[in-house]
Amino acid sequence: MSFSRRSSESGEFTGLPLEVFDPAPVGVMVCQGPEHVVTYMNTTYRAVFGNRPLGVPVRRAFADLEERGYLELLDPVLRDGEPVRVSAAPVTVCYAHGEVERRFFSFSMSRIASAEGEPGVLIVAAEVTGEVTTAEHARTLAEERRRTLLRYESLVATSTEKLWVADADGLLVEGSDGWERATGRPWGELRGAGWLGTAHPDDRAALAEAWFRAVREVPELFQHTYRLRHADGTYRHCLLRAVPVRDGGGVLEWMAACVDIEERWRRELRDSLVVRAAAAVTEPENAPDAFAALSRVIVPALADECGIYLLPEPAGQQHGGGLLTVERVAATAREGLPAGLPPRREEHVAPGHSLARAVRERRPVHCSFSPGAVPADVAPPGVRSWLSRTGAHSGVVLPVLVDGAVAAVVTAFVCGDRAPIGPQDRNLMREVVEQAHDALSQALRLQRTQRVARALQHSLLTEPPDHPHLRIAARYLPSPTAADVGGDWYDSFPLPGGALALVIGDVAGHDLRAAVTMGMMRNMLRALAADHGGRPPGEVVRRLDAAVQALDPDTGTTTCVMARVERGPAPEVDGGDAQGPWRLTYTAAGHPPPLLIAEDGGTRFLEDARGPLLGVLPPGTPRGSATEDLPAGCTLLLYTDGLVERPGESLDRGLERLRRNAAALAREPVGALCDALVTTTPATGRDDIALIALRLPVTGR
Repeated sequence: MSFSRRSSESGEFTGLPLEVFDPAPVGVMVCQGPEHVVTYMNTTYRAVFGNRPLGVPVRRAFADLEERGYLELLDPVLRDGEPVRVSAAPVTVCYAHGEVERRFFSFSMSRIASAEGEPGVLIVAAEVTGEVTTAEHARTLAEERRRTLLRYESLVATSTEKLWVADADGLLVEGSDGWERATGRPWGELRGAGWLGTAHPDDRAALAEAWFRAVREVPELFQHTYRLRHADGTYRHCLLRAVPVRDGGGVLEWMAACVDIEERWRRELRDSLVVRAAAAVTEPENAPDAFAALSRVIVPALADECGIYLLPEPAGQQHGGGLLTVERVAATAREGLPAGLPPRREEHVAPGHSLARAVRERRPVHCSFSPGAVPADVAPPGVRSWLSRTGAHSGVVLPVLVDGAVAAVVTAFVCGDRAPIGPQDRNLMREVVEQAHDALSQALRLQRTQRVARALQHSLLTEPPDHPHLRIAARYLPSPTAADVGGDWYDSFPLPGGALALVIGDVAGHDLRAAVTMGMMRNMLRALAADHGGRPPGEVVRRLDAAVQALDPDTGTTTCVMARVERGPAPEVDGGDAQGPWRLTYTAAGHPPPLLIAEDGGTRFLEDARGPLLGVLPPGTPRGSATEDLPAGCTLLLYTDGLVERPGESLDRGLERLRRNAAALAREPVGALCDALVTTTPATGRDDIALIALRLPVTGR
């Protein structure tokens, strides 16, 4: 088929075969006659609108076309010969598989004449969906940005919050008046990266690192909490939130708001510190350690330095011209401050000192001063110079009431750029201390009990007696890990007839009851030995066992060794004043065996008089005694199990270690031997160490 065009004005074609349109990149269709029968469609047209039938009117061929008004244009074009052009017309295309898609076309309709029949209309359609979609998206985005900017401008104009806009590199380019009012800095100082200078010096590096990492990684929401310096010089916690404004795959800018969260932060801090304080003071086994743990809760959350001072006497009791005596048990400073806080020790403060006032008035004492110029009546004497070096400028002294009495004093100071201690900080410190009341009360009661027990124990651990021929030394070392006093004891006293008694004993437990039981055992054994001085030690200990079972059956586990040292019978020689060799008679009730150390370093344990511990044998059951002749210059050592027992180690190994150490010390003075045994024995157990040693004279010296 071919069409002819008679003139360019009419728009009709002449002598042009339609097959030339087959490879065209635009759609081409020809309709003929008044019914607009479809007589031709090229490949592109069929690809876009589907394989429509030829030889049927166009209205039937495109019965599914929603935009049917386009078909009404065919009549005037055919009738009048005037071409029609339509740009970016929407067309709903229905595909064979049921999908419906809205697309856009620019098309033209022109009248053509056919040499073989009726004239028709040539339709040329070019798809412009991509161009239209891009243009519409750009218009929509522009409208959205216009509305967003209008909203933002209104928000900035009316808001008192701290708002700002940063460019894609994270540098500030625009901010609200609220930001300038809050910080007291003109916008010129905040622009770019200047806003980071409003953060607390301790928070500045972390804020900058987090912010510029977010600029690189572009999260959907950036959040960071830091302390913001306000116009009055104070710092308040704020939450910075920032979101990226995107355009396609890139970031145009950042919009941010800085919200004050000081009150919320303080509530969260209060809850955290109260929980930490309650947990910290429950673990230590004594009052000083409990207070030291409490100081580590206060620093660095509320202060840069914290000291805690115990009152060894009831509050208000002063000595030495009105001076108040306190014992510093904790001195904690935040990381980064200079070293040099003094160790634990007693200090004395005058009645006008802040510590004495806090104790006397039972209320906090608050003070502020020039950085480094710490008044003498404010800082505790031991830390004043240190506080001056660190630039301290504010402090509080807080009395600690336990069971209704002032038991301790907490001092806290801040320095450098940190804000002065305010009423909220002071109240929070007091709440933290009060939260630990029960645990501190228990620790203090235990400490008072320990003080009584130690006083009792030390009153009973007297110096050994002087003897014209024998040298006696005794040592006592409390356990480094046990919080309570133990029941170990030693004793030595003369017996009727010139003999000398040596005793070592151990009452199980680490408490006041153990100390009381130890005192009772010691005194009863002394009385029985004095009353039955001529009897063997086994008989004296048997009587002690019977008395204890009759008077106090619940005394617990008790062991002991009793030894009697005296001169033996003189040899049968002429002359009459000579004395015999030294002789030992001993008994052991469940206790480690005595160790005999010869002058030449030979050693052996004396195990011939071993018996069960006290309180086990039925009343009246005899206890054996053993007798040994003591060589000149030898040493007799009695000791408690703390000297030989170690966790996870057999007793035999501990005894062998003692024997080896003692042999090396055989020629040392008896006092030096005791000191060396105590110091060379690793004090890793939970038991105390008590020992008593007797040295015989060397023949001819």
